[in-house]
Amino acid sequence: MVTRPATAATPTIHAYLRHLRAEGLDQVPEPLDIADGVETLRFIAGDSGRDGWFAQHDERGLASAARLMRRLHDAGSGWTPPPDAEWGASPVSGDELVFCHGDPGPWNFVWHGQEAVALLDWDFLHPGPRVDDVAYALRWFAPLRSDEHALEWHHFPAVPDRRARVAAYLAAYGDLPPFDVTTEVAAVMQRTSDRMAELAAEGVEPQRTWVAEGALDDEAEEIAWVLGHRHLVDIDSSAV
Repeated sequence: MVTRPATAATPTIHAYLRHLRAEGLDQVPEPLDIADGVETLRFIAGDSGRDGWFAQHDERGLASAARLMRRLHDAGSGWTPPPDAEWGASPVSGDELVFCHGDPGPWNFVWHGQEAVALLDWDFLHPGPRVDDVAYALRWFAPLRSDEHALEWHHFPAVPDRRARVAAYLAAYGDLPPFDVTTEVAAVMQRTSDRMAELAAEGVEPQRTWVAEGALDDEAEEIAWVLGHRHLVDIDSSAV
């Protein structure tokens, strides 16, 4: 069993996870209980957290995560939220809305070798276009970060071909409307930064500590890096 602090959004998140599992997807945690400010979920065995960086160095791992994301988006599209639904992040407007995970980095997937077998930590569940989750994932899977971060943070043995990895992710996800990768990634990063600031102002951890340690300035620098390195990732997403 896994226990975690519950939030106002936890009942909505549990309802969504139950819907996905009823659709035959056991690739999300099974919610068991909410009591005394604590949620309980069934443990899913496999590698996650820091190990996720290594599992997706090969494009096979990256593609498996994209395919899993697609299955989850598709399975959740028919869900009707409860009238009193509380979201973990602000809804994002757009066409063909799905229910976005909001934090689909490699660390939140469960891995068996180079295969993504589950997606954990749905704390930022919200309605939004598919591209919202896809753009968030591309930042971390490509990664759309500096060479230094790719080597030291993501542990790549050499600077990866970001354009090729973006194309591989989009091809594995499949059938997305055309979009500008750089613009969408930067927009999602800004929304994520804004949400971090909101949570920090409410005293929520770890966001309060992150902001106190300068995380908002770091995020602003990373957004500027993405916008300033468009040439590394520009592809025609409609041709993937």
